[in-house]
Amino acid sequence: MRKKLSAGFKKLMAGMLTGTALLAACGLLFTATASAQRKMIQVKGSDTMVNLVQILAEEYMAKKPGAAIAVLGGGSGTGITAIINGTCDLANHSREWKTKELDLAFEKGVRPRIFAIAVDALSIIVNENNSVDSLTMAQVGSIFRGEIKNWKVVGGPDQKISLYGRQSNSGTYSFLQEHVLNNKNYSQDVKEMNGNAQIIEAVSQDLAGVGYVGVGYLYDEKGEIRRGIKVLQIKKDENSPAYSPLDKEAVYSAKYAISRPLYQSTSGKPSAAVADFIRFELSPEGQAIVEKEGFFKIGQELMDQNDKNLK
Repeated sequence: MRKKLSAGFKKLMAGMLTGTALLAACGLLFTATASAQRKMIQVKGSDTMVNLVQILAEEYMAKKPGAAIAVLGGGSGTGITAIINGTCDLANHSREWKTKELDLAFEKGVRPRIFAIAVDALSIIVNENNSVDSLTMAQVGSIFRGEIKNWKVVGGPDQKISLYGRQSNSGTYSFLQEHVLNNKNYSQDVKEMNGNAQIIEAVSQDLAGVGYVGVGYLYDEKGEIRRGIKVLQIKKDENSPAYSPLDKEAVYSAKYAISRPLYQSTSGKPSAAVADFIRFELSPEGQAIVEKEGFFKIGQELMDQNDKNLK
């Protein structure tokens, strides 16, 4: 099911933790003009979100020529660390803040404000020639922990399973570990890739491959599922029906078992420029871009919490 937010994180989302720390935005502009003295909004973090936020930033800047936004990846942990250290204005993260990150932020006088801008259905992919069509949550966990080592155990071919995943600074890595692997360690055989696109490329070329990616990365430029991969349906348990991350109704109703909000954080109340960009992301136009890029728009409850944190 769609994961429940921790109590502490709910407080952050609800705007109960506030602060006044402001971050200085600096950097190179996309155009080398005489206006280079103006400040750029620096966005860092989640690789799952980087393409989506880059497109949102491009659309925003097209509407407001005076705006300047730079969007970098590096993983959710990288973005959160940058907010704590004051080296970015907006952090993209596909997981909640960890307790140790919050503790460090508070020690430095940083009071994060959290905004949910999209919903992701984390997708389990295999090679298109693999005969397996669905797995239970328990089977996915056992596979990535290395307990199930051959596809024949789950009804597939007699082949050793080849695992592809992300590095530990990835929010997707942490989310899957917490909510599917039950906070146990990944198998040492997992091949760590730099991003979603690399996982898709590797699995498409490996008959025994399996990996996990954000739903927005499943589609090519024509809006079709990328060639070479199969998107598995997931069951909550053996007695439950299987649902696909491509099924919008299943994701919104929490029938699809591995979905999560995608977040952005600021240090305290966002500046006027950052707040304006966030409002664009949350606007009907911004949320239409979210859906066009293969993710899902946020519901009213999260939208209401975002509105509180913008004030």
